[in-house]
Amino acid sequence: MKAEDASSGIKDVKRQDLLRIDATREVTAAEHELSFRDAARQYPQAIFWAAIFCISIIMSGYDAQIITSFYALPSFQQKYGSQLSDGSFEVSAPWQTGLGMGSPIGQVLGAIASSWPLERFGRRATMFACCIWSVAFVFVQFFATSTGMLCAGEILAGLAYGFYVVIAPTYASEICPVALRGILTASMNLSFVIGQFIAQGVADGMVNVLDSWAYKAPFAIQWLWPAIILVALPFAPESPYWLVRQGRIDEARDALMKLTSSKHRPDIDQILFGIEQTDQLERELESQSSYRDCFKGVNLFRTEITVMVYLIQVIGGVPLIAYAVYFFEQAGMQTSDSFSMGVGNCALGFVGTVISWPLMSYFGRRTIYNTGMIVLTIFLFIIGFLALPTDNNAAIWALATLLDVYTFFWQMTVGPICWVLISEVSSTRLKAKTIAIATAVQSAANIVYTVAMPYMLNTDEANWGGKTAFLFAGTNAVCYIWCFFRLPETRARSYEELDILFERKIPARQFKDHNLLEEGA
Repeated sequence: MKAEDASSGIKDVKRQDLLRIDATREVTAAEHELSFRDAARQYPQAIFWAAIFCISIIMSGYDAQIITSFYALPSFQQKYGSQLSDGSFEVSAPWQTGLGMGSPIGQVLGAIASSWPLERFGRRATMFACCIWSVAFVFVQFFATSTGMLCAGEILAGLAYGFYVVIAPTYASEICPVALRGILTASMNLSFVIGQFIAQGVADGMVNVLDSWAYKAPFAIQWLWPAIILVALPFAPESPYWLVRQGRIDEARDALMKLTSSKHRPDIDQILFGIEQTDQLERELESQSSYRDCFKGVNLFRTEITVMVYLIQVIGGVPLIAYAVYFFEQAGMQTSDSFSMGVGNCALGFVGTVISWPLMSYFGRRTIYNTGMIVLTIFLFIIGFLALPTDNNAAIWALATLLDVYTFFWQMTVGPICWVLISEVSSTRLKAKTIAIATAVQSAANIVYTVAMPYMLNTDEANWGGKTAFLFAGTNAVCYIWCFFRLPETRARSYEELDILFERKIPARQFKDHNLLEEGA
């Protein structure tokens, strides 16, 4: 028994030594002192390569938005719809649902499948394979001769989108210093908004095109995104974190050289040492790096946070934003004007995301996210109450306008901060798998809402209309309670610091109060 107690005591001492900033004190202090401007001067190539990988998210946002805009196009209705008794054509509700769910279904499967090639072949090679896949299955969409073939094309293309939403934030978070990490990962949200914005603009431009190019041209545009990435990828540096985990230290050093400026180069050996120490700490704490490990010990908490903030992207009211054009038409706008307002809605989302960048320089992730949850919940209740009067055109206009304001605040707070949190909360060894799990859960929820939203909104079904906002307001209120107790502050923390704070089981609300550099200084 005494031997066992001694062994246990030695393990406890060793664990306490592990959960301290010691060997990397200088590295961590340098990270904390690095300003955004200096980081941008030192890591211009990292910013560039993160932007290249962001193009894949533009692709995902574009595809998600463009398919639903086709249902009102006469040429698309004639090609893929059925003729009604009055001679007109319409894409049936089941096929609309099937086409709308094609990409989310593919994303669920793609996200779960992404972690193995990401860890086996690296971020760059996996992105290359996905781009080739996308090019191939845009051909299926472009030349589809039946609705079933088009639906299959959506599902198969969606597999790549499931990969993209895991690869891009993982890569961006691994190639930059702490000072740039928030903005570069929040840019994933901006990229998604840009994709939606382009899709809405293309759809608006095709309203009056009567031949097959009304829908073929938007499909053809999807060849542009992977082409740009494929041209750039041979020159892209691999993630130094991944290279260190593979034991390829010299290649990791070369990657860091390619990611930094030759004129304002930071101490590469010091940065590499910090990455090695983070990997060593995580190896000591986690002997395995499988999906099962995402649900063990403290990693269960980290997985919970990642899944929840990503799930809130669906259950927190975003499906209402997708139906902005529907509410504009309810307000009495012509279809063409409604599409134009839809473009304006996406533009507000773009501006909101850009404003989130300076906000992150002054406020923490938790502060911005939780403030957004409170404000958005209030907006949703107001939208719901505005939908209560019947035959009140002024109330409908107010509802449609408030939906634009809601979009702006969403994209300024909860939307971009979600991408930052999912990139920071998980350990570097389990990052790809944790984000994959969150993506799969979010995509599954998206499938549910894709089916449910038409039934909740349509006049011949539940006929909730704008009152649907009450449902989202309720779920948002519950989610805010979760955020208050479970969402930690990750701003200005290195990955090693975050590993230590989680392993110490520090309560989420107290993360910001712990200065690891002052301990034992």
